[in-house]
Amino acid sequence: MAPRANWKGFLRLSLVTCPVALYPATSESEKISFNQLNRQTGHRIKYVKVDAETGDEVTNEDIVKGYELEKGQYIEVSKEELEEIALESTRTIEIDEFVDKSDIDARYLIRPYYIRPDGKVGHDAFAVIRETVREMNKVAIGRVVLTNREHIIALEPMDKGLVGTLLRYPYEVRSEAEYFDDIQDVKVTKDMLDLARHIVNQKAGRFAPEKFEDHYETALIDLINEKRAGKVIRPKERPKGENVVDLMEALRRSVGKEVGKQAAPAKADKPAKKPRKAAAGQKEMLMPIAGKKAAARETSAKKPAAGARRKSA
Repeated sequence: MAPRANWKGFLRLSLVTCPVALYPATSESEKISFNQLNRQTGHRIKYVKVDAETGDEVTNEDIVKGYELEKGQYIEVSKEELEEIALESTRTIEIDEFVDKSDIDARYLIRPYYIRPDGKVGHDAFAVIRETVREMNKVAIGRVVLTNREHIIALEPMDKGLVGTLLRYPYEVRSEAEYFDDIQDVKVTKDMLDLARHIVNQKAGRFAPEKFEDHYETALIDLINEKRAGKVIRPKERPKGENVVDLMEALRRSVGKEVGKQAAPAKADKPAKKPRKAAAGQKEMLMPIAGKKAAARETSAKKPAAGARRKSA
């Protein structure tokens, strides 16, 4: 089933307008997640909202938002009052300007969304906006209201659609000065740079997301499978960090290590190890659990065909 749109409205470039929908471009639903349990009973923990002073449980209907002016003194704001802040970006993404992608500092990037025409109308206008951005080799900057807040959004063409990336405001990005100012000024010698460049060249490649494995997620899957199989879980030895005393020697040893890695496949008789399943199928690696998709697939796989049932009858 296709994911539900997070936002629906209009995309506008001057007088050119079309209805669009925004869909999340990323998902973490495949990651392993845990529930909190009562160790004594094995039952799930339930959280309730209570009055901080009386300890009484409070229903959702009686909960309002409040901004704290001073300790214990609040300004209450109702849902209706928040909805009265009718920004144009609540229903329309107005393209304000076009910038070079290189101008956008990576610290301002939040998360991406897929944008496509909403419904059967407006595809022509959508295509005009998309191809204009593509032809100009620029990023379109607009504004959109999501989760009750207005965000800056950067629009780029991707295939037949657009990718919109939410951006942070300047006040949300911390200054690097408070973290970097006390870093010592160190002169790096040419010999050190030459050795370091050699290591970089040995490790050079192209960014291919499918070759990366979430090792922690895989370790969680292994842990769960081992516990379900009744195996005793023993603590593993943690890797120890080494204190570098001679930097030049460490660089030389690193160069030798990388050269050895490159030479190894030519001498090896065994075929290269196949990468594990991509992150999109992490949960497929779990042992079947009743009530889960994996169990349903296993059941359907073992189910005899209709013809076979009739024959045995």
